[in-house]
Amino acid sequence: MKSPQLLLSSSSSSFILRKYSRISPYYIIFIFLAFFVFVAVVLFGDGFSCSLSRHYIRPRERLLPAFAIGTEEEGCDVFSGRWVKDDEELSTRRPLYEESECPYIQPQLTCQEHGRTDKEYQRWRWQPHRCSLPRFDAKLVLEKLRGKRVLFVGDSLNRGQYTSLVCLLQSVIPEDAKSMDSSLHSLTVFRAKEYNATIEFYWAPFLLESNSDDAVVHRVSDRIVRKGSINTHGKYWKGADIIVFNTYLWWMTGLKMKILKGSFEDEKQDIVELSTEDAYRTAIRSMLKWVQRSMDLKRTRVFFTTMSPTHAKSIDWGGIPDGNCYNETEMIKDPTYWGSDSRKSIMRVISDEFRKSKVPISLLNITQLSSYRKEAHTSIYKKQWNPLTPEQLANPASYADCVHWCLPGLQDTWNELLFAKLFYP
Repeated sequence: MKSPQLLLSSSSSSFILRKYSRISPYYIIFIFLAFFVFVAVVLFGDGFSCSLSRHYIRPRERLLPAFAIGTEEEGCDVFSGRWVKDDEELSTRRPLYEESECPYIQPQLTCQEHGRTDKEYQRWRWQPHRCSLPRFDAKLVLEKLRGKRVLFVGDSLNRGQYTSLVCLLQSVIPEDAKSMDSSLHSLTVFRAKEYNATIEFYWAPFLLESNSDDAVVHRVSDRIVRKGSINTHGKYWKGADIIVFNTYLWWMTGLKMKILKGSFEDEKQDIVELSTEDAYRTAIRSMLKWVQRSMDLKRTRVFFTTMSPTHAKSIDWGGIPDGNCYNETEMIKDPTYWGSDSRKSIMRVISDEFRKSKVPISLLNITQLSSYRKEAHTSIYKKQWNPLTPEQLANPASYADCVHWCLPGLQDTWNELLFAKLFYP
């Protein structure tokens, strides 16, 4: 017969074995790893901790898109704000460059050269309500664009923004290390040779194929857009690292738009009319699908610039009947102002399609902030491609351009916003 002590020892051993047999093997692994970390910290101290911190990637950092070097301030909406007169003592005083210093500005946008004497329109900066825009840094941009291709796609307003960006960057590039090539028909290419970088503009006012695609001769009154034809132009966009799209003004031919089913080469063309909003929606959807199929969104970025407002009816802001932006030297002060030329129905199409899409395109919502700037248009201060008639000379408002913007000027702010969204999204 076993002694009571032996029986107790035997039953205790049996209990302990049963207890540990129920312990998960994961618990044992966890204990082993914890012991390993403890020993490593004791033996190697700070070196081990630094090694861990170097290899640990915070979830927020992992989610930053391509080209980002930080994030915007919490609660910041850079598109909601006000215009303030720039302090001449600041390092960012306006203009950010002089018209005479940038040889790449088209004569349609060189207002000072063509007789405009006031410069107040150049001296305003955009101040968001709850934050500040980061200072535009040309050298940082060029360094981040080393070996990259930036492409603006759209109409002449996008070409204006493209030209503005070139002007903002070219001043820090030596004369023999930059060039502009506009001999490629629809494509214009600025090269920063030392950086092996290009900034390009591609003419495609509808994004889709149209009868207005000639980069020089495109003033067609009866505009027709071919449905499902984005690859006609899209094949030239492939390989871009950053794309900035726009399309709006050329759709504004009335309440209807002609859409071609089939090809422009067909002997008998099948053309239907859609509401402008439905026709515009087809282009936005085609663009989103093209981006999803053609862009590697882990290493590239895509932007869409909303509609650029016009100021063709001064009655909108309480001006004289039959007037427009001609002779305007002050901006609109009413923060709720929205001109009749800016179709809210088109903004709703953009909002609806972008909200439904899972394609990560960044909106550059320049419409409201630009609506205040009736004084920043080229007006009559531009190259006139045709001789002016006596009637026009007697009434300058009749030939004032209230669509395009003087450079330097408003579109430099668009690029400051692009800078903010590209590097601090």
